Amino acid sequence: MTHASQPNCAPIGRILADRVLPGFQRTQKLPLRISCLGTVSYAGATDADYRDRSVSLGEAASPEAAIALAALRVSRGNLGPGEDTALRFEPRLIVIQDSALGLVLAGEIRAGIILWQQPVANDSEARRIVIEASRKRGMAFAASGRGDHAAARVLRFGAALLEARLIDPLWRETAAELLRLPQAA
Repeated sequence: MTHASQPNCAPIGRILADRVLPGFQRTQKLPLRISCLGTVSYAGATDADYRDRSVSLGEAASPEAAIALAALRVSRGNLGPGEDTALRFEPRLIVIQDSALGLVLAGEIRAGIILWQQPVANDSEARRIVIEASRKRGMAFAASGRGDHAAARVLRFGAALLEARLIDPLWRETAAELLRLPQAA
C-alpha cells in the first residue's frame, strides 16, 4: 500500500521551523522598548549647539502595545527629555526595539502622527540601505567638518530614516503584518 502525501499538508518539522520557533524566539526578546530620537537645544542656540538625543518612552509586552503607547505619547506631545523648560526637544523618530536591541519597528514623527517605515523585504535590500545610509553619514561628517551643522543634521536624519527600515529579520514579517492597511469593508 502506498501512502500519498497531501499537497497542502506541511511536514511537522517545517511547521515548527517556520511558525512555532520564530514566535518562541520573539517572546524571548520581550519586553519591547520604545524610544524617541530627536535633537535638543537651548533657546537661542546656534546650529552647532544642537545635539542628537534619545529619550526612553517606556516598555510594552507586544508590538501592538508598543505601537499604541508610541502613538499615545506622540499625540499628547509627551516626548520631552525632562523637566528643564529652557531645553527644546524636536522629536524626529520613534523606535521600537526588543530586549536584545533588535529593531522591531520605527517611524518618522510628522504633524503629531507616526509614519511607520516599511521593513526591508530581504537581505539584499537591507545591504543597499546600509550602503546609502553610510554614504549619507559620510556626507554628514564632511558637512560637520566644514561647519555646516544644519546640513549635517539633515543628512544624519536622512540616514536614520533609511535605517528605520532595517528591521531585525526575526521581526520583519510581524512588522509587515502590523503595517498592512485593514481591508475596506
